[in-house]
Amino acid sequence: MTDRPQPPGGTPPPRELLLRVSPGLRIFLPSRHRGAELLPVPHDGASSLVHVVQSSGVPLTEVGALVLEDTAGSGGDGRRVEPSYRPEAGQTVRVEPVVRPQRVPHGPPRFLLDVHLGTLARRLRLVAGADTAYHNDMDDPALVEQANAERRVLLTQDRGLLMRRQLWMGAYVRGSRPDDQLADVLDRFDLPLAPWTRCTACNGLLAEVPKAEVEHLLRPGTRRTYDTFARCRDCDHVYWRGAHGDRLEALVAEAAGTAGDRPEEGHAAP
Repeated sequence: MTDRPQPPGGTPPPRELLLRVSPGLRIFLPSRHRGAELLPVPHDGASSLVHVVQSSGVPLTEVGALVLEDTAGSGGDGRRVEPSYRPEAGQTVRVEPVVRPQRVPHGPPRFLLDVHLGTLARRLRLVAGADTAYHNDMDDPALVEQANAERRVLLTQDRGLLMRRQLWMGAYVRGSRPDDQLADVLDRFDLPLAPWTRCTACNGLLAEVPKAEVEHLLRPGTRRTYDTFARCRDCDHVYWRGAHGDRLEALVAEAAGTAGDRPEEGHAAP
């Protein structure tokens, strides 16, 4: 990428093309380029847009469309092109973000989160009931392999991971706080909420269970105080509406965008 300013008249010099990066994608650019309307990039005449765009810092997973702009002398005609398209020097390419909500092939989204997003994984299970795989000891190649094999969307804040050629589908998670990260994922994929239906520990499905079947596992105070329980079908972890139930309900209500409309009684993590 070059720091050379755009020459007078708006025409790039030979062997360069211009990227018009959508404002929502400029967070991926080096800070010195984020305020630029047009980004000049060197072009060798052979590279595809995949290479050109990702070399600028924008993962292709975040790009919804690539458009050749119809500018004087650019050779563009306003048409959308594939990432494999090989642009010519002097062309201007508009880089647009993924349209939300984003559709995922083959049914409801299933996720795989990298090692740094453990809290988000638990919240996706708790709040959305989303099928969310997570491991705290998996390296990048293994993450890509599992995401591809199980057709899971890989969620991460690692741009390099999203740029791996083998990855079938991924998404950059915006926000530093788990609440903001959850809101971003729910908004991007328009997830239907099914709270209190999935184990926050192992991702298994929960099933209601009579108190008599689990009371031997409970502490005396819990046996006296609570009567409604659920158990994970996979790991047998027992759940009940504990002291944090109100806070978790508020989290679900906030995610649903209806603070006054709480879900019916269910099961909360202790």
